[in-house]
Amino acid sequence: MTIPKYGPLEVHLRECGMPEVALAFSGIEEIIGAKLPPSAYKHRAWWSNNPSNSAGTRAWLKAGYISADVDMTGRKLVFRKSGPDGPLSDAGDAGPPTVDPEAAEMPRQSIAARIADALKGTVTVKPGTDLTEPVDVEWDAAR
Repeated sequence: MTIPKYGPLEVHLRECGMPEVALAFSGIEEIIGAKLPPSAYKHRAWWSNNPSNSAGTRAWLKAGYISADVDMTGRKLVFRKSGPDGPLSDAGDAGPPTVDPEAAEMPRQSIAARIADALKGTVTVKPGTDLTEPVDVEWDAAR
């Protein structure tokens, strides 16, 4: 049986049990024993709490936490307990959406397939069209 890359993060958060767990990105890498993907360092969206975002997201959601206070410059964040004992419920916030564990385990479409599905029918490119060909004489002259 293969342990998922972010499984150790899920275990760490579950065992910690604290209402908030502050971690540097490098600390997460130590916990999982691997480097985070470059997108984790470049894009705030990588740290979103959308369960279809990444395996990392599913790990902290399954552990009962959400990501918060993401500091991209400082390369750190806080995981907050999202259940009834967490600070979100104390603040009167409904917390993150409930994650269906079965749905989180379902195979995901590739990003390219999801984009293709989303754009289906919005653009039609006629066969034989060269999408790299300049469309404006001025554009070509500016080179």
